[in-house]
Amino acid sequence: MTIATIDAPAAAELTRQDRCDRCGAQAFVKATLADGLDLLFCGHHFRAHEVKLVAAGATILDERHRIDEQAPERV
Repeated sequence: MTIATIDAPAAAELTRQDRCDRCGAQAFVKATLADGLDLLFCGHHFRAHEVKLVAAGATILDERHRIDEQAPERV
C-alpha cells in the first residue's frame, strides 16, 4: 500500500478560515479521498481518523507544523 502525503508548500494552502469538519477548530490537515471529496481536520481529529484515511487511500496535506505559528499582525 502506498501512502500519499503531500509536504506543505512554502505558502500554506489552508487558511485560518478553514475549519475542521468534526469540531469547527482551525483545520491544519486536508484529506482528499479517491472520489475527490475533501475533508478538513484539526490536529486532534486527524490523529483520531488518520489510520482509516490512509487505509482508504486518501491523499493527505499535513500542515500541523504550522499549529504554533502566530497570525501576522494587521496594519
